[in-house]
Amino acid sequence: MKKALIIDDERLARSELKKLLADHPEIVVVGEAVNAKDGIEKIEALHPDLLFLDIQMPDKTGFDLLAELEKTPQVIFTTAYDEYALKAFEYNALDYLLKPVEPKRLADAIHKLHQQDEKDRLAAAGGIRTLLSENDQVFVKDGDRCWFVKLQEIRLFESVGNYARVYFETNKPLILKSLNALEERLDERTFFRANRKHIVNLRMIEKIDTYFNGGLLLEMRGGEKIEVSRRQAVKFKEMMSL
Repeated sequence: MKKALIIDDERLARSELKKLLADHPEIVVVGEAVNAKDGIEKIEALHPDLLFLDIQMPDKTGFDLLAELEKTPQVIFTTAYDEYALKAFEYNALDYLLKPVEPKRLADAIHKLHQQDEKDRLAAAGGIRTLLSENDQVFVKDGDRCWFVKLQEIRLFESVGNYARVYFETNKPLILKSLNALEERLDERTFFRANRKHIVNLRMIEKIDTYFNGGLLLEMRGGEKIEVSRRQAVKFKEMMSL
């Protein structure tokens, strides 16, 4: 069973979505919210597993709401506007449904939800994290430019507050992901946390030099020089048999 919260300022839209969800008994609607502020309060009180989240609301947008959450439930966006689709997937949305929501599209979105749950369940049963493979693609958007980049093509992630700068080819755009969140999903056999600010692709290292205080200095394929902290240098040398 999944506890769902519907957040939408339009009463009729909330009502219609509840009717459609009646055909999916595994999704239990535990509450409704009429704006972002109300939504945050309901999330804190009801602890839903899933949000059906409108984007354009009177006080704040659905994106603003997600930015204020410390822990985000799974999200399916529901909106009357298609221009937010690309941005929606920066927030790892399961799906993006245009209103009025069609029963078939809702069923497809819930199928994606079940697939993700099964993937997470198998990973948990095996005692491992749900890792991204090197052939998986990351959605990256910088202004009007968008990319789907294979992980194997990314040589470096750099922390910039709550964002991460992604280095691939000659590009260095930002994504709305913390370095810690990325580290949880990246395979440590390929990506290594060099220090507080950087995760490097081990296959993109061109040169390794000793550095002061027992650290190391890595030169990446793009010319970037990344310090490996003394503590991480010990782990790095063990991994690389240095």
